[in-house]
Amino acid sequence: MNVKNTLAELVSINSVSSRSNLEIANYLVERCERLGFSVKRFPYLDELGVEKHNLVALAGTEFSQSTEVELALVGHTDTVPFDDKWTEALSLTEREGKLFARGSCDTKAFIAAALTAVESVGAAKLLRALALIFTADEEVGLLGAKRLAAERPLRARYSIVGEPTSLQPMRAGKGYSLAQIVLRGREAHSAYPAYGVSAIFSAARLVTRIEDVAKQLEAEQHPAFDPPFTTLNVGVIQGGTAKNVIPGECQITLEWRPIPGQNSSRVEELVNQAIDAERQNDPNFDCSIQTVRADFGYETSADSKLIKLLEETSGKRSGTVAFGTEAAQMMELGAEAVVIGPGDIRVAHRTGEFVPITELESCVDILKTAIRSFCC
Repeated sequence: MNVKNTLAELVSINSVSSRSNLEIANYLVERCERLGFSVKRFPYLDELGVEKHNLVALAGTEFSQSTEVELALVGHTDTVPFDDKWTEALSLTEREGKLFARGSCDTKAFIAAALTAVESVGAAKLLRALALIFTADEEVGLLGAKRLAAERPLRARYSIVGEPTSLQPMRAGKGYSLAQIVLRGREAHSAYPAYGVSAIFSAARLVTRIEDVAKQLEAEQHPAFDPPFTTLNVGVIQGGTAKNVIPGECQITLEWRPIPGQNSSRVEELVNQAIDAERQNDPNFDCSIQTVRADFGYETSADSKLIKLLEETSGKRSGTVAFGTEAAQMMELGAEAVVIGPGDIRVAHRTGEFVPITELESCVDILKTAIRSFCC
């Protein structure tokens, strides 16, 4: 089956993260077994009790307590939601050299390319072990990959993680962290402010201090990134109940994207210092912080054999990404990891998502070269 037909079959399966990915998992199990792979499911229930499946398919080795593979190709099966008005979201549509559908580039194009490349090379020709890894719940926090890394079903020497990078190999990526900050005051009638404590005023002062933290972090740089420092963002502030009530509570959502190599607790320590400083200035300052997500970044040496191969086959120098990927989880499984795939991340989540046909077909060639170089 050619790569466009495979992509058409993949996008026809609605695998939005809120749904079970069982249908697409069943499809991938059947395809992999036809290609001569043995497949193992790693099922779990998400926080809403919805059944999800991570898949690991092996050729050139068997599942054991110490499974090792030379190369792992990794793609996530879930997609972001799509607008009901996009009636062609689940039907691959070709226009002007582009293929449109939800998931067409993020990351079902990579999965289609991987399946096509493996079919072209042939599992029987593998001299070293190859794994195909398909995860769930990437779009809602890399949850499937984190579970798989914790279960440790294998060790990998090299890994190619599919994400839309316009076929530029990405050898490093920032992490992603998220915290909820709650400030508490005391409600009162706004005509009598002396009887209350405004949680929103407290939040405003803390946000100013967090802005200073962001500027402080600009001095700690990793020159491979743009911007070359850990970024902070106060994305959401919620507080108050009415225009004439002094607000008793305010919540701040803070996110940051740490550069690789920075101490994982660095930002939280700086924010806690800002909170402590405000407490010293204001005896009524009541604040708590909870980090709810702390994903590490990743970095693979520019001298890696995998990086060199992908630079040569893609014709592009390796770079870095600021968005989250499953490369860090593959590094937990021992791999030198790189992120690459057809399509552009800037169109991945929008209505009218697409992948250029030339990039899709080139990805097949790149992956064939990688499989032959590392596994044949």
